[in-house]
Formats: sequence, C-alpha cells, structure tokens
Amino acid sequence: MYTMLQACRETNMTYEALKFYCNEGLVPNVKRDQNNRRVFDSHDVAWIKSLTCLKNCGMSIQEMKEYLDLCLQGEATIPIRKQILARKRQELLDRIAQLEESVRYVDEKQQFYDDVLSGKRPYVSNLIRIGGKES
Repeated sequence: MYTMLQACRETNMTYEALKFYCNEGLVPNVKRDQNNRRVFDSHDVAWIKSLTCLKNCGMSIQEMKEYLDLCLQGEATIPIRKQILARKRQELLDRIAQLEESVRYVDEKQQFYDDVLSGKRPYVSNLIRIGGKES
C-alpha cells in the first residue's frame, strides 16, 4: 500500500493534483487507513499513471471521467475507448506537426540572426522601415 506522498512520488504527481483527482472521482475505490487517510495499491498507482498520460494527451477532466466510466463498464466498451484514443492520437500528431513547424521557424530566425551578426546578409525587418522603405 502507498500513502498519498508515496503515490505522488511513484507517479510523479503533486500532492494537490492527486488530491484533486481523488476528489473529482477520477481514482475509483480509494481506500482509507485507520486514520482515514487515503491509501493506494499497485492498481491505483498504475491507474494514476494512466491519468497523467491522458492529461498529457489533452484530455479534460470531463473527458477523463467519461473514459473512466467506460473503463469501469468493462470489456464491452473497448471499441469506444479505442475510438477516443485514436482521436487523441491524431490530435497529438497534429500538435507535433505544429511544434515541428515552430521549431523550423525558430531555426530559420536563428540562422538569419547569425548571418546578420556575421555580416553575411543585411538586416531586414517586416516591422521597421529602413531608409523610408518598408523592409
């Protein structure tokens, strides 16, 4: 069994986040010790790690609750869960493409600035007019 702090360390989650997830009902069947403190078993910890992944996939609390509800319904809901995860996967791939485009932009700008600083090319700007002309 894991205490809240041990579960936090194991899942790399803050105490506040884990408490919030528990209060939101995202960690079902939370057990309590003799002092009424939450305790978690290895299944709980594995699920909490899954919640972190779902959050990183961009799932809202409401979407996580819906996904949890489907999980609790058992094997019959696997096709629906697969559809949800497929959509999230595509959204992640779209975000990766956007991030890659942003990295390309930054790389191009860095190269432009290096070229200007080294004298390989003149400085031009889309924001500053140089010599009465818009650059």
